[in-house]
Amino acid sequence: MPAITTPFDADQQLDLGALGKLLEWLEGEGMHGLVVAGTTGEWSSMTADERKRLFTAAGDQLGKRLPMIAGCNALTMREVLDHAAHAAQHGFEGILVTPPPYLRPGADEIVDFYTEISNNTPLPICVYNWPPGTGIDMPVDLLERIADLDNVVAIKQSTSDLNSFVRTFFALNDKVRVFGHSMDEHGLALLQARGGDGTMGAGAVLGRVHADFYNHLWAGRIDEARACGLKDRMILDHWYTRELVGRFGSGPAVLKAGLNVQGLPGGFVRKPLRDVAAENLDMIRETLVAAGRI
Repeated sequence: MPAITTPFDADQQLDLGALGKLLEWLEGEGMHGLVVAGTTGEWSSMTADERKRLFTAAGDQLGKRLPMIAGCNALTMREVLDHAAHAAQHGFEGILVTPPPYLRPGADEIVDFYTEISNNTPLPICVYNWPPGTGIDMPVDLLERIADLDNVVAIKQSTSDLNSFVRTFFALNDKVRVFGHSMDEHGLALLQARGGDGTMGAGAVLGRVHADFYNHLWAGRIDEARACGLKDRMILDHWYTRELVGRFGSGPAVLKAGLNVQGLPGGFVRKPLRDVAAENLDMIRETLVAAGRI
């Protein structure tokens, strides 16, 4: 269930035509669902009106055909709930929400934040733990408190620390869905032994490969799942640091470059982010060749 990129054109405007083509491609590649306006989708660079236009376009196109999750991250609860209400009107099935970025609230304040949203949202909540983006790494005991809220149904545990993910999974997988399994030997072993809910990965630049990791796993074709996972791991190792920071630019820039070199509608990033420099595109292309995409 990839967190998709948001295409902008050369004039920095939201490119809904390119978005439609990207959504059509993602559906054709067999994605099991989509996250719109997450970190990869550059939500922080959009106005409230632009995010609503994005939800309208994406939800109206695919909302009846794929599970759609709306990225509703914001500094205030009022903004989160405003985005959630609009997403609900356009076919989305849930919202993805981090603690408010920049503010660095304490544990009780984070619980209050999610409690207010849970009590007023029209859609179920996937709590998003994203330490690089918020400066907050929510510990398991805090996530347990949040998981007890009525409308919290899932946690996206986006830590680069395997031990942290495993602790979260074993503590909470009987209460809520826990997303964040890695598509490598560690993730494969955990999924085989205990099951799991999946991965809200970034960008889906390998198309069907990402979805087929789980398709093969569910069908018992472990070697085929492992082969898909190795290709996904190639992207992570070649394009990102261990801390999940892009090697050639921001995460959205790297993923858009990966789409663009395949002739897919990645588009441009929005300032102050910079597109991947021309001299680095060959390295991105080499990875995609190795992965069998081009």
